[in-house]
Amino acid sequence: MSLKTGKEYIASIESLGLEAHVLGEQTADLTRHPLIAPSLRAVAVTYDCAHASESRSLFRVYSPLVKDEVNRFTHLHQSPQDLMDKVIMQRRCGNMTACCFQRCVGMDAANAVFSVTYECDQAHGTNYHQRFREYWSRIQREDLVVDGAMTDPKGDRGRRPSEQADPDLYLRVVERRRGGVIVRGAKFHQTGMVNSHGIVVMPTVSMRPGEEDWAICFAVPTNTKGIRYIYGRQASDTRKLEANRLDVGNPSFGGQEVLTVFEDVFVPNERIFLNGEVDQSGKLVERFAAYHRQSYGGCKVGVGDVLIGAAALIARMNGVAGASHIRDKIVEMIHLNETLFACGIACSTLGHPTAAGNYEIDMLLANVCKLNVTRFPYEIARLATDIAGGLLGTLPSAQDVEDPEVGPYIRKYLAAAEGVDAVDRVKVLRLIENLVAGAGAVAYLIESMHGAGSPMAQRIMVARQGDLEGKIALAKHLLNIQ
Repeated sequence: MSLKTGKEYIASIESLGLEAHVLGEQTADLTRHPLIAPSLRAVAVTYDCAHASESRSLFRVYSPLVKDEVNRFTHLHQSPQDLMDKVIMQRRCGNMTACCFQRCVGMDAANAVFSVTYECDQAHGTNYHQRFREYWSRIQREDLVVDGAMTDPKGDRGRRPSEQADPDLYLRVVERRRGGVIVRGAKFHQTGMVNSHGIVVMPTVSMRPGEEDWAICFAVPTNTKGIRYIYGRQASDTRKLEANRLDVGNPSFGGQEVLTVFEDVFVPNERIFLNGEVDQSGKLVERFAAYHRQSYGGCKVGVGDVLIGAAALIARMNGVAGASHIRDKIVEMIHLNETLFACGIACSTLGHPTAAGNYEIDMLLANVCKLNVTRFPYEIARLATDIAGGLLGTLPSAQDVEDPEVGPYIRKYLAAAEGVDAVDRVKVLRLIENLVAGAGAVAYLIESMHGAGSPMAQRIMVARQGDLEGKIALAKHLLNIQ
């Protein structure tokens, strides 16, 4: 088996011929579009790391499914060590890209679907698990990127899918025919969608009897007829269209979010993994969410490492690195970041086998991990903003820095600690700005809040998994209360 390089991956995406609506225009040749290319390069890092000598052993793993070595981003976890290595790998990618590298969601979806299809077959006599094994074997052999699509528009949040004025506000089956189904709807917040080869679609909530049409899980290629992509805006994203890269903040990499519309898309039977089994839908939602909440203990920590480093560097450039209050803020940032990592490792260490044979994280600790992620990156960003100073919001443009008339003034008055180049200082400030208020903040802050479910979703699961009655029993036993 040949694992792709980053260059081969980009060529494979280009060959799909995908188009998207970007800033009001239907756009082709997406791999060269300046808004999209940085996110494509971030995914390419996950491929190149499987070949680099210093990371090869972490990014490659033996797959019992295809009996060969595969990229860990396509792996079905086989042990707690696999779960831990996943988190460590994600941190490494965050360190290298300082953005969302877009492959976690497919890996998390695969592990959830793998176990749920097995259990659905046991309960209903279906053959979904074998279908998924065959599908995922191809993904592993060809080293492909899959986008896991769960979040529906939802419409009126106070109503069930079957109660919406427009039933398409939750993706659904509109026709069952011989050989497959026709689906219609949309998926919001799709990270890396037009950088992917395929899509695994899942229901977004636990369905009830009478909502069988919405209890659908399937896979299709991204270039399937009837799928439309509408590219999402990010703060300061048009800086990527400028020739001078100084103001971008992250000069090489970036993230991507896409609204994906399914307009009467045909799905063949062999790619359907759930079709009306409402009793299995909630299980799928919870498992995918838990795997993805574990992921945030790696990827957000990796980006946090970069932000902490940038804050420490700007403090040094500003000549205040030795100040006690600066040192204390840096220590607090490290403490918060490592606490997130500890949660990701902890829920992995306590992982357990599913009936299908792959490993699932400890669900309670995975939800604790993500609940912390909804808070700690915001505090890290606040402290970085504090340390960096007001220049984050008032720096002159890159064009002015390079201007022959006013550029010398900017360089003169941006002088700080002796020996620090003014343009290097701008670079560090722009990186911090990118992560706390610019395009990078989409993944580091907004996604930390709402990705894999907003805070209340984690609180619900913590309450459900927290064994409160067991804790009450401990107190009663200690006090000899019957």
